[in-house]
Amino acid sequence: MRLSRCGFAALYAELLLFPGWSRGASSELVVGMELNYPPFEMVDTGGQPSGISVEMARALGKYLGREIRIENIPFDGLIPALKTGKIDLIISSMTETPERAHSIDFSDPYLLTGLCLLINKAAPIESITDADKPTITIAVKQGTTGQLYSRDHFKNARVLVLDKEDACVLEVLQNKAQGFIYDQMSVFKHWQQHRDATRALLRPFQEERWAIGIRKGREKLKKQANDFLKDFKAKAGFEKLGDQYLKEQKEAFRKLNIPFYF
Repeated sequence: MRLSRCGFAALYAELLLFPGWSRGASSELVVGMELNYPPFEMVDTGGQPSGISVEMARALGKYLGREIRIENIPFDGLIPALKTGKIDLIISSMTETPERAHSIDFSDPYLLTGLCLLINKAAPIESITDADKPTITIAVKQGTTGQLYSRDHFKNARVLVLDKEDACVLEVLQNKAQGFIYDQMSVFKHWQQHRDATRALLRPFQEERWAIGIRKGREKLKKQANDFLKDFKAKAGFEKLGDQYLKEQKEAFRKLNIPFYF
């Protein structure tokens, strides 16, 4: 079919206004995650996205018959990227919270975890209550539920907000911060790496559920995400990922009688 110059210009304008009409654009699903949270979101030795969340995203794409593109975005930029349409979904170990649910929707939860404490070995802290004292500095990562918890519950401790997880851990190692609020799996990992300088209070003081973030109004995509999660769990997909990436943590938590499961 031939188009006149005016007709071609009109069609081009429509494609600019509605980019989803262009060939192949609607089939791509863009997933945002911060690739700095192993073993969930990371890069492999070749610089390619890797980890549990990456495998989940690819399994979701296969389930829906859609191509997956992963965008590496700082954690505190994920929700703005979702709201502005830069990405279609967030799969980045994100906890569903009432505050976040005001601005985005969430899928059904797929993992239960909790906040706990990585402590400098010399720090006089045995519980989250001990952490909220004037003589204590607690590190939290920007944009995480650890930061939200400290904002809502701490009245006395100094809270140090940092951009990177590793920076928070370094503060604890150097005793510039006496504790770091983060999730159980990460705290376990850092304690294993730094047993000489840290302790881990692994029993959670706040339980959390991770879910897929979805832009409000995209009910079809939300249903598809929930259908995928149900199917993936029924086919032992989560169990396989847990055994592949988190076998040591699962066994340690089992011995401590601490719930840990997808």
